[in-house]
Amino acid sequence: MPTLTRRSLLLAGVAGVTAFSLSASARPADPFTLGVASGDPTPDGVVLWTRLAREPLAEDGLGGMPSRPSEVLWQVAHDERFTKIVQQGSTAARPEEGHSVHVELAGLEPGREYFYRFSALGYTSRTGRTRTAPAPGTLEVPLTIAFASCAQFEHGYFTAYRRMAEDQPDLILHLGDYTYEYEAGIHKSPSGIARHVEGPTTVTLAGYRRRQAQYKTDPDLQEAHAAAPWAVVWDDHDIANNWAGLQPDTPQADFARRRAAAFQAYYENMPIRRSPRLYRRLRWGSLATFHMLDTRQYRTDQACGDGLQLCPERLAPERTMLGDEQEAWLFNGLRESTARWDVLGQQVFFSQYDYIPGDVDKFLLDAWDGYAADRDRVVARFADVRNPVVLTGDVHAAWGAEVKQRWDDPSSKTLATELVTTSISAGGDGSEEYEDTPLWMKENPHIKYFNNRRGYALTRFTPGELRTEFRGLDFVTRPDSPVRTKASFAVEDRVPGLHRL
Repeated sequence: MPTLTRRSLLLAGVAGVTAFSLSASARPADPFTLGVASGDPTPDGVVLWTRLAREPLAEDGLGGMPSRPSEVLWQVAHDERFTKIVQQGSTAARPEEGHSVHVELAGLEPGREYFYRFSALGYTSRTGRTRTAPAPGTLEVPLTIAFASCAQFEHGYFTAYRRMAEDQPDLILHLGDYTYEYEAGIHKSPSGIARHVEGPTTVTLAGYRRRQAQYKTDPDLQEAHAAAPWAVVWDDHDIANNWAGLQPDTPQADFARRRAAAFQAYYENMPIRRSPRLYRRLRWGSLATFHMLDTRQYRTDQACGDGLQLCPERLAPERTMLGDEQEAWLFNGLRESTARWDVLGQQVFFSQYDYIPGDVDKFLLDAWDGYAADRDRVVARFADVRNPVVLTGDVHAAWGAEVKQRWDDPSSKTLATELVTTSISAGGDGSEEYEDTPLWMKENPHIKYFNNRRGYALTRFTPGELRTEFRGLDFVTRPDSPVRTKASFAVEDRVPGLHRL
């Protein structure tokens, strides 16, 4: 057997050498069609994930698997040939959880790379690479993350995920809209439909499972999952467009049941721990703490019926994006943090943004502009944080912004930096900018960068600075686009604000 190099493993998607257990007699079809993943690393562990699916697009959402549990073996090793196995065990993939597997590991060494694989029904999965977080108190170990959002299957190919994997980050953050709920052909981009989803708009548990499975069959997405651990949060399209708490965007029967089905399918298909809530913290030694937020489940309904408009109601002090419990959790975490960088991983545009140049002001009410008082409360807490950074998805373009102490005064003190990733594919091929981009930028001087290509952001944290590359693709309506660094920025320790490199 030839030696598996780091690059060949990543790009070729090599599976395990042989099935390390289970008889191969009378084997059914390969159940590992959805790949493998890991997520939420701690200093001594990580979550390992897979989901068995012999027929990923089966209409019942169960992937062609039997209505009984299947035994799944797992192994973790120091090396990609599995000659130095450090942990192994077995678990059951159960039909009531979509035949998914979540192995919550503990007892690993901090700050170390590991390799993992699964075996079931006579087959062995591909090998995944993961890593644990550094030990508490560790400051000098740098961290490179990629962060992404908004992968609309029909709008384009997921080449950005493959390019992300090739950049070999230590951690990948996905900030929402991992899937889109629409049936084929109704959610079009300016570039048209590049490929089609299967099934109707996702409403039932079977529908959400099937949609997740179709996405997971994408080879570029599988590469990104196998390359590094992920930390994920949902946004609207993972459930339904612009939902807020128990309020759907448009009236529909029994939205609570639909939301519950989407929540279950999301857990089944993501490398996350079993928990009653999605918001959580990930610590990378003393270098960085990631406060992963849920800006959908606990928010007040959008003001003035949602949309882009002038709306005095958006300023009401009782309006909340985070809800009381999550807000208190965030503020407590920021107050007690000793990290060099405190990072909010969240979904919707944080900075104020006036979409209409001139005397008329119009704001996007689904974003933090629709919850201005809650945003003010968060910004006030930034004043006592050493290096606050907001990472954002949702808006299908790359942005860089300086978070001001007072939104109505561009000359007021900069308290934090917001970095917004563009979409993986939503919006189609895109462009460098819009015709009226210069007018937008002039109207919003705290916005320092904009680009409308698809892609992701690559960010490196060190004790002295944060450096971000906004990575963009030439096209997504056909496969295999090259990726280019559109712009690079630095944020210095204790000096919030963007410095273009």
